[in-house]
Amino acid sequence: MSTTTPLRLAVILGSTREGRFGPTVADWFVRQAQRRSELDVDFIDLAEHPLPAVMSRTPSAEDKELLAAVSPRLAEADAFVVITPEYNHSFPAPLKHAIDWHYTQWQAKPVGFVSYGGLGGGLRAVEQLRLVFAELHATTVRDSVSFHSVWSCFDEQGELVDGTVAEGAAKGMLDQLIWWGLALRQARADRPYGN
Repeated sequence: MSTTTPLRLAVILGSTREGRFGPTVADWFVRQAQRRSELDVDFIDLAEHPLPAVMSRTPSAEDKELLAAVSPRLAEADAFVVITPEYNHSFPAPLKHAIDWHYTQWQAKPVGFVSYGGLGGGLRAVEQLRLVFAELHATTVRDSVSFHSVWSCFDEQGELVDGTVAEGAAKGMLDQLIWWGLALRQARADRPYGN
């Protein structure tokens, strides 16, 4: 693949709670990412794609059907952005479940983060996710987007009240993600990653 072929970016919304604010944040971020000609964006809302409740080394036919809606899309992605709230100083259980159901799909690929919450803006969730993705041989980019007191950041139509800081943060994070995405895609093509 050439450096002119757009990177396949999977944007994953990790919250599945009823009444969640995540779709508002996700809609805003997906629009930011879609403005980048270097990216082909695939949005995965975990609330719309429930995964098997029990993990098994030999998934049943029903489990395989549930996984088929997500697993190939993660495998095809060159990079990821995880959108997460902070629940009890951590990230949502459905997000961890989705991460744990997969392994090779994350390897040697970059991961960026968009977080949201109260005063902490979801940053504690992101710090924990960095440890999880390191264990899966993924590379997390340094910069992220975080919305502190998120409910006051957006108006009733789901638009940012003042987008200057968030748009700048999104640009910086996407710049890093694209750099790493192109570099790692070429590296995987030259020499497949694995043990």
